[in-house]
Amino acid sequence: MSESGNFRHVSVLLNETIEGLNIRPDGIYVDGTMGGAGHGSEICRRLSGRGRYIGIDQDADAIQAATERLKEFESRVTIVRSNYERFPEILAELEIPKVDGVLLDLGVSSYQLDTPERGFSYREDAPLDMRMDQRESLTAADIVNGYSEKELARLIYDYGEDPAARSIARHIVRHREKKPITTTLELADIVRESVPPKVRMTGGHPAKRTFQAIRIACNRELEVLENTLGSMIEALTPGGRIAVITFHSLEDRIVKNAFKTAENPCICPPDFPVCVCGRKSKGRVVTRKPILPSEEELAVNSRSSSAKLRIFERGEEN
Repeated sequence: MSESGNFRHVSVLLNETIEGLNIRPDGIYVDGTMGGAGHGSEICRRLSGRGRYIGIDQDADAIQAATERLKEFESRVTIVRSNYERFPEILAELEIPKVDGVLLDLGVSSYQLDTPERGFSYREDAPLDMRMDQRESLTAADIVNGYSEKELARLIYDYGEDPAARSIARHIVRHREKKPITTTLELADIVRESVPPKVRMTGGHPAKRTFQAIRIACNRELEVLENTLGSMIEALTPGGRIAVITFHSLEDRIVKNAFKTAENPCICPPDFPVCVCGRKSKGRVVTRKPILPSEEELAVNSRSSSAKLRIFERGEEN
């Protein structure tokens, strides 16, 4: 359990990620989802005085905790409060043309889940917020009370992969017609009412998928991931690596496809004898199958159960 001030977050797949990044002591490493710097402090530990760590996070609490935690490595650390979708602009602002490694540890942190007032948890009563960056205006309450029934159903089905999406959306709209839905437990209770009794008895909390879907939409998580992976791969030096930890199939699919396309971008029909599209491979997928948490890790951190790590290595410039 890592801890800095009140910011607690267990770094998932820590050893596997650090090993997978293949850290060069004099290299430049970007952590796009720094959090409390659990992975970050291990990266810094392996850097020489000429190495550099750039930590990006949009959460003010994470910035504060990471700054404290990385104090001993201050001379090689740059912390930026931003969304990692600004990755190319951040590198340009720092006058860094290429980096030796990139890390993304996606999803919501233990700290965010365990701080009820942030509104991420369906087990604690709090305002429906779910913003990872509290400077943003759109909240979970805006989505729950403002989206149409059709939009809510599509959102919960696409991002939560919940077969009861239509029923949940219908119940949400019915409740908000009487009064706005403003708290997490209100929403969790509405979802519970919306699903058949047998579903309530199995597969964890019935609100889990709906909360995931609304959080993803509120923070544009999949859109940001899809739009940024290409520029991150592009920015790697030859032999540099990008490591991405995902926590649900939607994220994992985006990463898997992006890495696969970077390795083999050719769009020529399969029956063409030679490639004529001119698209060159960017490197190789290091992890043919994702790396999963060990039995030991699962025993001490149940939240790691859905984690998957995928790694891509940049090839030589063509």
